[in-house]
Amino acid sequence: MSKSDLVPDDDYRELLENLKGRIRSSQIKAAITVNHELIRLYWQIGRDILFRQTQEGWGSKVVNRLSTDLRREFPDMTGFSPRNLKYMRAFAEAFPDEQIVLQVVAQIPWGHSQVLLNKLDDLEQRLWYAQQTLENGWSRSILTAQIEADRYRCEAGVINNFETTLPPPAIGFSLSNAERSLQSRLFDDNKRDTGKRLQACSGCSYAGIPARARFRILLHQAKLSH
Repeated sequence: MSKSDLVPDDDYRELLENLKGRIRSSQIKAAITVNHELIRLYWQIGRDILFRQTQEGWGSKVVNRLSTDLRREFPDMTGFSPRNLKYMRAFAEAFPDEQIVLQVVAQIPWGHSQVLLNKLDDLEQRLWYAQQTLENGWSRSILTAQIEADRYRCEAGVINNFETTLPPPAIGFSLSNAERSLQSRLFDDNKRDTGKRLQACSGCSYAGIPARARFRILLHQAKLSH
């Protein structure tokens, strides 16, 4: 047994009791059948495992130990296999911002999130496919097919970057220094104002906001969290 697998008993018991309490609390609030609460619970469990392993040097065998103890404590619940606990850890690592999880990823089934983890590495693409799944009601097989068809690169490219918000000078004309300075100031003002609007939306409802705008807001929030 490696040194990293030697977990202090008191610390382990503390983690186990905390997870038991969190699971019971989630059962009481949502009877563990509401997808939103279930995904939130999975993210929190994954975050705790990730923290212990990365910050305190706990080894990989703690996942098997937690699986055994949680399944013993909650025999009627599924989802605490070592494999699923590892998915929870990967889930928390892939989506470090809980608000992003609650706003989009917790709205789609867990199996869909596993597809995002298995087939994609980029946060921007994961968020885009999660948003599309939510809006279009994609099944897991359809989501998989869309990813394999690289739907993101076909459609996400229509989202304009800040650099393309101002038209280029007309052919045959050139900008003076004063005009270039004014254009630069307008670009900077537009970028700052857009950033402020995106930040202001971090806690608000997305009702009525076009899909493309929602994606930009979510992506901006995710980048701020890194």
